[in-house]
Amino acid sequence: MKDTIILDCEYTDTFGGQANYSWVDRTEIKVHETISDLALVRKAKRALRLNGVRGKTSFYGDTIEFKPYNSETIAFFTLRY
Repeated sequence: MKDTIILDCEYTDTFGGQANYSWVDRTEIKVHETISDLALVRKAKRALRLNGVRGKTSFYGDTIEFKPYNSETIAFFTLRY
């Protein structure tokens, strides 16, 4: 049993409210498998240099979506086991 998982992080622009990918910032981080959702989002935002940015977070199974307020951008955090 592994005790770390990989979190794929993508940050991109939007067009019409949907991810556009005309530019994208990607990174991956390793996290402990027992990490809480809040700590996971904080680490992912820090990895994309979004710490301190407020927005709406939505959870969809193994994918977390973060939409910063007053910005035409979106971030996706996907767990890879």
